Amino acid sequence: MLKKFREIFKKSFKKININPSSLLKGHIISINKEFVFIDVGLKSLAVISTEEFSKKNKIKIGDKINFILDCVDNGFGETMLSYEKVKYDKEWLFLENALKNSISMFGYINGKIKGGYNVELNNIKAFLPGSLVDIKPIKDITHLEGKKLEFKIIKLDKKRNNIVVSRKSVIKLKYNIVKKKPIKLIKKGMIVKGVVKNLTDYGAFINIGGLDGLLHITDMSWKRINHPSDIINIGDEIVLKIIKFDNLNKRISLGLKQRFIDPWNNIMIRYPKGFVTKGRVSNLTNYGCFVEIEEGIEGLVHISEMEWKKKKKKLFKFIKINKQIDVMILNIDMKKRRISLGIKQCKINPWKNFLNIKKIKCCIKVVVKSITDFGIFVGLFNGIDGLIHLSDISWNLLNKKSTIKYKKGDLIRSIILQVDVKRERISLGIKQLNIDNFNKFLTIYKKNNFIYCKCLSISKKKIKINLGNKLIGYLNNNLNSINFIKFKIKKLIKLNFIKIRSKRILILSLI
Repeated sequence: MLKKFREIFKKSFKKININPSSLLKGHIISINKEFVFIDVGLKSLAVISTEEFSKKNKIKIGDKINFILDCVDNGFGETMLSYEKVKYDKEWLFLENALKNSISMFGYINGKIKGGYNVELNNIKAFLPGSLVDIKPIKDITHLEGKKLEFKIIKLDKKRNNIVVSRKSVIKLKYNIVKKKPIKLIKKGMIVKGVVKNLTDYGAFINIGGLDGLLHITDMSWKRINHPSDIINIGDEIVLKIIKFDNLNKRISLGLKQRFIDPWNNIMIRYPKGFVTKGRVSNLTNYGCFVEIEEGIEGLVHISEMEWKKKKKKLFKFIKINKQIDVMILNIDMKKRRISLGIKQCKINPWKNFLNIKKIKCCIKVVVKSITDFGIFVGLFNGIDGLIHLSDISWNLLNKKSTIKYKKGDLIRSIILQVDVKRERISLGIKQLNIDNFNKFLTIYKKNNFIYCKCLSISKKKIKINLGNKLIGYLNNNLNSINFIKFKIKKLIKLNFIKIRSKRILILSLI
């Protein structure tokens, strides 16, 4: 009986391929939130995570589905299957067929990486080199991201999971579809009439007397456009200029903007540095806004050039697309065709205005806004701030806790020390309100003068001397040779002032 059971059991395994990565067909027996249980004809039910089944691939009990066998026993007596691997293999077969038969595929550009871009083809990641994005080099492809685009597979390596695609090949293939007509009359620089035949994300195909030419998106307008449909539509009759003609490959490149004068000509004369003009807000970004100052001429107002004082979160509240605003020309780069504009420069500079109202060494009342390790930030009028540096709080440089007596919201008196309009900084001081006792001492006493003073403290390392007016001195003599009996706290003694050490320290010696 036992022998018969062994023979039957072995025969059942011969019918089923139990090698890892083999394809098995299974019945779905049970489904819960975490796992799906499948009968594939083995000694136990197989388990697979419900996460492998997307919302699109809805499953129900009783369904017959193909799976890839991961392992017969995972150490817990469970047979592990994979549905994702089945889908993955199907996708790879489809990709291999597309490469073999030169079939183009649709996908999405969803991110930039070193040397190119990530492309998603049927849930499989592919690599699009930067040189294969378009016929012409494109630096900014934001208008292509997230759009359904056509690609050609040029390289496949399943072991390394490496897929390389080209969008340039698709464009070239469409571009090469030119009807056989007499083309001897076509010359570079000719002005021709054409009808818009087809629009793509990279340009438009134009029929010019039976011949098809490409009007690339970069040759449509002198200004930046996101899509050809922004300026032309299918069926439109337009006048164009032939900018390139390749008789060998039967390619015609057309230009629309070339018919008009380049607005960048003599721009430095029309818009000199510092010139204020009106413009229309054409686009908003997280780093600033683009302003069109005339047809085909756009400049960038960086976020740092929008407002003198307002925080970044509030900057875009007063700027909206199509709003007319005043801007100042800050810089023009003819090579890169870039203009830097400023909005805040058209308004009063609060730091310059502050300097006109308040003079240096003027005493003003300020409110403490925050206290840091290096000083106190105070609020001034017109919403600007000033700094009282730690070194300008007290004449006593040894007092590292000079900020303790101040707190946020305190109204304090201070003196304006410096106003730097370019760096937008105002320096103030508190100690300058009081007489510098150190300098006062030096006007009275010179080196080697005798001073009557009192001992403040005695230790093994040093003897502190009270010189009055909150001034401290130190005894310079060798402490081992000093008779400490002579020194009593608060007893008047006669010492010699010999020198000044760094940090405004006065050094004395015994007579």
